[in-house]
Amino acid sequence: MKKSVLSLVAASAVVLAACGVESGQNNGNNNTDNADNNTNTAANDTDDANENNDGATEDVEVEYEWQIGWNSGLDGDSKGEAAKAFAEYVEAESNGRVEIEFFPNETYATSPEMIDAVQVGALDMALPGANELAGLIPEYAALSLPFLTEGFEEAHAVLDGPVGDDLKALGRDVGFETLNDVEIGFAQITNDVRPIETPEDVQGLSIRSPNDVSLIETFNALGASVSTMAYTELYSGLSQGVIDGQFNPMLSIYDQNMHEVQDYLAVTNHTYYYSYFIMNADLFDSLDEDLQEIVREGSVRARDAARDFIGSEEEAALERAEDEFEVVTYPDLEPFQEIVLSVYDEVADVMGEEIIQSMQDFLEEYRNQ
Repeated sequence: MKKSVLSLVAASAVVLAACGVESGQNNGNNNTDNADNNTNTAANDTDDANENNDGATEDVEVEYEWQIGWNSGLDGDSKGEAAKAFAEYVEAESNGRVEIEFFPNETYATSPEMIDAVQVGALDMALPGANELAGLIPEYAALSLPFLTEGFEEAHAVLDGPVGDDLKALGRDVGFETLNDVEIGFAQITNDVRPIETPEDVQGLSIRSPNDVSLIETFNALGASVSTMAYTELYSGLSQGVIDGQFNPMLSIYDQNMHEVQDYLAVTNHTYYYSYFIMNADLFDSLDEDLQEIVREGSVRARDAARDFIGSEEEAALERAEDEFEVVTYPDLEPFQEIVLSVYDEVADVMGEEIIQSMQDFLEEYRNQ
């Protein structure tokens, strides 16, 4: 928010009461201890964009102090890499008009609370999962449909094409400027009961899922008992035996140390995980055209940084799994695909047949090029 203006609607008070942080200000009362909460200012992670050749620093007035929150780590994580790339570009290109503060690992609030906070303008930006946003924008769950895309290239093509543009535009309906996507990766299944080789091995397992109708129905179809649980609570739930297993991309599994409490990994690539880089729509609209363009380009840098990070780390993460898990399996996926076909019909009423058909038509054309 602009430094001279702090206009919070009444609804934001509920969010801020829980987290004790106000957006748009940067004083001692609002900031938690950095060492304890892993909050970071972008200035600590990027070079000073205003440093002259003689080492002096220009006296540039800071007009905006923005805060970005997300639910995973700052380092060794695609969302963290995206946030750093965005901040580095925006702070440099704005010539010091913007300073950005990071709140990784839900140190601002829980991920659902951060979504609410961006809506009302209490938080400037966040990086929630697309499936988390599906409660407000059901179409955002469409790319979670099981085995819809066959690899990163196809997922990128969907998000970078007209279907992806239509999805981003939907953010405006609920108070967001949906700037860009942030890659997380393809999900794999872990559990501590047995190796998974066939769909029958999933039956009876208690599996955690995000609150995403596509994913919940996928594991219902496979015969699992599905529970929803916050991402940051997963380690506790797994270690205490509240749930048997979960599914996430490999780097997310390591981010929350789930490999420490899970014996079995099945490489299924059954769904593509990604986040959206969202900004409060009123804040974005209040910016001049030059700064809006800087923010847009910064989000492109963020998207590319996340994809580059996943691309460079994914293979090594899978290789590491051979040492971290007792058994790693690579199931024949065709039986899984056949069982979950019914999910497409079951969720059509929730997210709309149109978005599902648009993605399927696009992918068919893309594969036939």
